[in-house]
This record gives sequence, structure tokens and C-alpha cells, in this order.
Amino acid sequence: MKYVLDSSIIIDGKVTELIKNEELQDAELIIPAAVLDELQSQASKGRESGFVGLEELKSLRKLCDEKKIKIRFSGERPSFDDIRLAKSGRMDAIIRDVAKDEEATLLTADYVQALVADAEGVKVKHMPAVIKITGLSFEKFFDKETLSVHLKEDVIPMAKRGKPGRFELVKIGSTPISAEELDGIIKEVSETTRISEEGYVEINRGGALVIQLGTYRIAVARPPFSDGLEVTIIRPIVKMRLEDYKFSEKLMSRLSERAEGILIAGPPGSGKSTLAASLAEFFAAKGKIVKTLESPRDLQVGPEITQYGPLEGDFEKTSDILLLVRPDYSVYDEIRKTKDFGVFADMRLAGVGMIGVVHASNAVDAIQRFIGRVDLGMIPHIIDTIVFLKYGEVKKVYEISMVVRVPTGMTEADLSRPLVEVRDFETGKMEYEIYTFGEENIVIPVTGEEKTASGVKKLAGERIMQEIRKFDENAVVEVVNENNVVVRVSNEAIPRIIGREGATVKKLQEQLGVHIDVEPKTPSLGKEANYKIEESGNSLDFEFDKRLVGKTANFYIEDNFLFSATVGKKCRIKVTKDSEIGKDLVRAIVGRKKLKVLI
Repeated sequence: MKYVLDSSIIIDGKVTELIKNEELQDAELIIPAAVLDELQSQASKGRESGFVGLEELKSLRKLCDEKKIKIRFSGERPSFDDIRLAKSGRMDAIIRDVAKDEEATLLTADYVQALVADAEGVKVKHMPAVIKITGLSFEKFFDKETLSVHLKEDVIPMAKRGKPGRFELVKIGSTPISAEELDGIIKEVSETTRISEEGYVEINRGGALVIQLGTYRIAVARPPFSDGLEVTIIRPIVKMRLEDYKFSEKLMSRLSERAEGILIAGPPGSGKSTLAASLAEFFAAKGKIVKTLESPRDLQVGPEITQYGPLEGDFEKTSDILLLVRPDYSVYDEIRKTKDFGVFADMRLAGVGMIGVVHASNAVDAIQRFIGRVDLGMIPHIIDTIVFLKYGEVKKVYEISMVVRVPTGMTEADLSRPLVEVRDFETGKMEYEIYTFGEENIVIPVTGEEKTASGVKKLAGERIMQEIRKFDENAVVEVVNENNVVVRVSNEAIPRIIGREGATVKKLQEQLGVHIDVEPKTPSLGKEANYKIEESGNSLDFEFDKRLVGKTANFYIEDNFLFSATVGKKCRIKVTKDSEIGKDLVRAIVGRKKLKVLI
């Protein structure tokens, strides 16, 4: 008997099994050249089916030699047009033509191929693969505490066991796993995915394959993409409801009524996706239409929540469909690339409630990943709540808002600007300010302790100033800390403050409760002038009284001379922020240093 084998029956390994069981004797096996070219093309593109088919063909030849079964290649090699039209069935047609010419029986595991061959009058035997979809061989590596299994050829199998954020890497074998065993696992998973309703291929590129099979995510890496054959299998072991997180009533109320731009942040393995799934089911239970954008689609959510992947490899196209579906909330898992941030922002600004998952080492870093990708002023309209997770627990919740005022630490009213306030949600205390100064976006920490300390220093400085001005009206007082003060006065006032044998300063120290260091003031070239400072494009404009037109102005940061310039006809001195002097001025203003001008 002569049999023609197509690519599906070779990949399934059914013929090898028949020969081993001696169910295929006194036979001649014919491999169409188109089959070999098809398998080679798939393997060259890094597709798993190509590697499996070629390995099976290699084993089949060896087995035929042992069993004295004749095997040969036949037919013409496909042309360029045949290869280009392979998806339209051209390759299958070439294989059927070989069966006709050889007057042989076509063996196939492909139902469509068998149906067409039968319609054409070709002898055909359909042998569908019997594939198990439960009790797969890789499941032996898992127990109830295993989060992921890591398999690499010639390496002892490893597994992460524990809970999200609190796990350890342990060996789960005593001998290294072989490439042949890994190939068997890959083949089994690929075949199961093909027939299982719970299996689908998420990524299939040169040397990389990602499959979602039920709750398992299987990632395969081959050379040249990796330095060896590797299989990583991940399984979520925790499914939680939102009530399990024990959020405060205030936060639960915000999630129920106001939060529509939620960002879930945390380091890898901290439980971000678990919380995202809990939020999705929370909103769905409240009668909201909820969809997800995922690649791979591995969130553990109920059947009422539809999980979308990238349409034609692009989440922008997925978002176009979602806007027509009109969901109330969408979960974006995960936001990594610049295009992902753009899609998230567009959908949020279109009125869809968004829940985003993003990697970040601390809560404020989640906001910084948006800076530069979207306009700073749009961030509060895109994100209103940030939930930061670590070790599977909520460590910090921020609320984001926008105001127009002078940044903390600056005093000039002309420096007021739009800024983003980042506040601790539970206490309402502001922890960060984000604003634009010059051409830079600046994230400034503002803690309650710093505000309190600065307030105490200010009060202490005012009280000490009242006493010191009795000796020198132009005295300068610097509060170093709660126990030490530096007083700078004119040379003439120094003897009066110190007194005979230090009696006067000693009395002042006892009265004020601080140690006082008396120093001479830095000599100044001229009289200190009042000014206003404004930002104008890429420059800082200093505006003076019109009586000072034509006068020379000396600029000081603290007591350090910076530069001199002449007050122009428009009562202004303009400094470009890109210049060295401009950069020094910007740093001084942002650093809250004293800037004075002497005429």
C-alpha cells in the first residue's frame, strides 16, 4: 500500500505511532516536496509547528529504516505563488495532486483536507488526533502553592512557590531536563491548544511562542531568540474579591462613585493583575459593562466580562471597536509602551472609565511614566486615583488634582502656575507637586514635616529679628536649626551686640533659648532694590521701578555675586533660561534660595 502524508499527520506523530504498534506494515510512505518546504518555511519563521514537524519527520525516517519500510519524497517543489497562496489552500491542493499521481491513499489529520480530497475522488483516510486536554505532562510540576515553573534544557527544573510578592525559587527535580522532554511538552501544549476551546495562541514570532491554555500561560523561547530551549509556565493561584483587600469606607465610596481613571502600580509579582480582576468584577456586579484589553488574556474574570486582545496586533484598533461597544469600564493590562499610554489616555478622555496596570517601584513613579507621553495638564483628567501594591497588599493610595497657585516654597505671586497636586487619599496631605518650570517638568516632594519645620523656623526667625533689629535695622538672621542661629550685622553693630566680655549676646541667648553666632554682613555694592520676576517664553524677566532705568543692577544668590546688567528703557532685565546664568537663576528659584538685586 502506498500512503501520501500531509503536514498535519506528520506534526501529530500519528504515523510514527502506527509503525511502532505494527499497524502499518508492508507499506510505502510518500512525502510530498511541498510538505517538506512548508515545514521548513514554518521553522525558518520560528513557528513551533515547523520545529515539531521536522523533528517528527527525522524520527519517522529513522524508524522506517529500522522497520524496513520504504519512504521517499515525490512531487514538484512549490513556486513562489504557491507559497504566497498557502493560506488559501494551494499547498493542500499540491499534496492532493501527488496522491492522485501516485495512486496512493492520502493520510491526513486535517478534516477540511479530508473533505476536499473525498470530493475530488482522491483516496483519503482521515485520522484525527486523539489529544488529551486534561492531565497534561507539565501539570506534574505544579502544586497548590506554585506560581510558575521555569524549564530550560540541561538545567534542573525550578519553580516559584508562595504568594504574590512573597515567594521563593526552589528546585523541583534532581536531574536536568532534556531538550527532547521539553519538545514533548511543547508539542502536547500546541496540540491541546488547537482543539481546546480554552486555548489560544497569543504570540507566535521568530523563536517566541506564547499560549494561553485555561489558567496557564505558557511562554516558549528558542534559539536564536534565546541561548537555549526554554519553557516558562505561569498560573495564578489567588483570586480575590475587592472586599478581601479590606479597603476603608472612604476608598470604597470613591471607587463606587467617583474614580474613573484608576492606575494600579507596583513591582513585578506584587498582585496588580489580581486587584485589576477584582475591580473588574466589582464594577460588573454593580451593573456596569466591563471589558478588558490584554495580551496575553490571562485575567481571572467571569464570563460576563469580555477579554479583548490586540486587533491585528494593535491595541489602537481594539480601542476603536471598544468605543463602538460603549463599555462603562475597561481594564488595560498592562501599560508598557508609549502607544499603550496614548490608547489609555484617548479612551479615558472619550469618557470610558479606565483601570490601568503599570509597573513602578513606588507610587509616584507611576505618574512619572505618563510625564512626557501626555501633556502634564492632562494627567489629572486621565488619572484620578493611584493604588500602589507591594507583596500583594495596598501600601499607598494617591488622589490627583490640578490647581493654579504659587508652588510651595516660592513667594512671588508672578510665579503662580498650573500644578498637579498628589495627595495621600486617606489623610488628604499633599506629598508631591508636579509643575513646569522653564522647559522642565519637575516633581517636588512636599512633606508635612518639611512644612512644619519651615513654619517653626519662620516664627523663630521673626522673634529673633525683633531683638537683633534693636542693634541693626538691616540685620540678617539665618535659623540653622532649632538650637543655632547666625546673625549677620554691620561692622559697627557687632560690638554692641556682643557687649563687654560677651555679656549682651549671652543675655540674648538665655532670653531666646538659642546659640547665636554673630558675623559681619557681606559688603554690598549699592542698595537693595525691589523687583518683580516673570516667565516669558524661554526667558526670565526682572521688572524694576522706572526710576532705576539706566542703573547698574548687581544680582546675588544668597551672598554670592552672580552677574551685573543695566536696567533697560522698558524697566526690564531679560535673562535667557538656556544660558549658564539663566540656569543658575532657575536652580536658585526652584531650590528656594534668596535672590537679591543691589543697585
